[in-house]
Amino acid sequence: MSVSETAASLRELAEQSSAWPFEEARKIVARLKKQPKDQPKNEVIFETGYGPSGLPHIGTFGEVARTTMVRHAFRVLTDDKIKTRLIAFSDDMDGLRKVPDNVPNKEMLTQHLGKPLTKVPDPFGTHPSFGEHNNARLRAFLDTFGFEYEFMSSTQCYKSGLFDATLLKMLERFDAVMNIMLPSLREERAQTYSPFLPIDPKSGIVLQVPVLSHDAKRGTIAYEEPETQERFTVPVTGGRCKLQWKPDWAMRWVALGIDYEMAGKDLIDSVKLSGEICRALGAMPPEGFNYELFLDEKGQKISKSKGNGLTIDEWLRYASPESLSLFMYREPRSAKRLYFDVIPRHVDEYQQFLDGYERQDGKQRLGNPVWHIHSGKPPKADNPISFNMLLTLVSSSNAENAETLWGFIGRYRPGVTPQTHPKLNDAVQYAIHYFRDFVLPEKKFREPGEGERKALQDLRDALSNLPPEATAEAIQDVVYEVGRRPPFLDEKKKAKDGKPGVSLDWFNMLYQVLLGQEKGPRFGSFAAVYGLKNTVDMIDGALARSA
Repeated sequence: MSVSETAASLRELAEQSSAWPFEEARKIVARLKKQPKDQPKNEVIFETGYGPSGLPHIGTFGEVARTTMVRHAFRVLTDDKIKTRLIAFSDDMDGLRKVPDNVPNKEMLTQHLGKPLTKVPDPFGTHPSFGEHNNARLRAFLDTFGFEYEFMSSTQCYKSGLFDATLLKMLERFDAVMNIMLPSLREERAQTYSPFLPIDPKSGIVLQVPVLSHDAKRGTIAYEEPETQERFTVPVTGGRCKLQWKPDWAMRWVALGIDYEMAGKDLIDSVKLSGEICRALGAMPPEGFNYELFLDEKGQKISKSKGNGLTIDEWLRYASPESLSLFMYREPRSAKRLYFDVIPRHVDEYQQFLDGYERQDGKQRLGNPVWHIHSGKPPKADNPISFNMLLTLVSSSNAENAETLWGFIGRYRPGVTPQTHPKLNDAVQYAIHYFRDFVLPEKKFREPGEGERKALQDLRDALSNLPPEATAEAIQDVVYEVGRRPPFLDEKKKAKDGKPGVSLDWFNMLYQVLLGQEKGPRFGSFAAVYGLKNTVDMIDGALARSA
């Protein structure tokens, strides 16, 4: 097929795909059809927001990753004929409301509460301000992943005049905005609420004060300074005022022409209010959806200021960027625990999706997460050993270095080296880090019972009689055969050869007694990689330990 025929075929499949990025992208296509014919939109603008009051966390990355997936899906649906942009926007003009828990120099920060984040000194001492420090951290990470985006700073947008026209329009429709916001506020707050927040020229603090009057023709508001009760009149333009965040969000959508922005489930009401304000300004709110929140190990919402849950750097110490992207792709509308124990599963499931991709037809591929993770061009699968297996090898050998692990790998897969398989080499390092930090501290060997000792002795003898080059399948057959005895015999199950099945308790016992862990990979595969002699020695060690 020609390039145009291939694109048309891909578009037809995409139009029918149930993968959520395509469902979202179809909403944007429908949005464009609502545009007046005499005012066609020649580009679609996606946006993600970042509040730099705390260090960037994985949720921030997730929003960019997911939006990028929707953006690519849209490009496929439109044959890439409509220009697209992705803006990563930082609300760095917000006032610092509280000192985050996970930063140094907290006492210094308390002296600057209320100031815009770009006017608060950097507690790390590396940038002109706290806001710029956190912006740099965000950009460095997004660049590491190769995201295509434009970074925008709220401070720069306000001060450069980019927002001025929309700010003046909001001032013109001051009463309409107030009518939208007031019903959503507590009575006490409603009495003093103003969408415009003046920035005190003396202290630099973003003032939460009532607006005494507003003049749309002059583009000014009047307010009373809280301490001196002195009255001031200031322009709403040029960065001398900023907006409360819901009006601010709506103003930004209008000023930048945003077509798509997703948000967390906790912001459903805020999205609705900002959308109403956007309409009051004469514009159409962007498309988007509300994703569920990430939870820490205690089921609590992850917070930038608390620093709970996983950080970006922590995930990348233990697993590949692709595994993190898979975590973000899957079930965005379901709440998920984002903690260390989810990492191994996502590493191996990413590899399973990649392995299956080559065997799938076009329709199935568009539903495969790796298609979306890699913008339609997933790499060839070439990882002969699972992450779960690597962890078990490290655990069984107490490997302190990669060379030990590569010794096992090289014997099991001749010709596979760090040079021929760099991704596997990365996985080896990840496995060593994960084992040292999480598996080793929790490692507890249990003692086998009398019947279990007898079964282990029989397994040891049976494995000793196998040739050293026995396959994983041959070893697994022996493991099954030895396990076919009470209390591990399971008459309700049937093996492929018709023989009685074996309870999972048999395999769980092997890992609990031999490796000090609850679960593990297929035992026959593990023994083939670890080596029969090493496996027999391990059983001897467990029997001696419990004698």
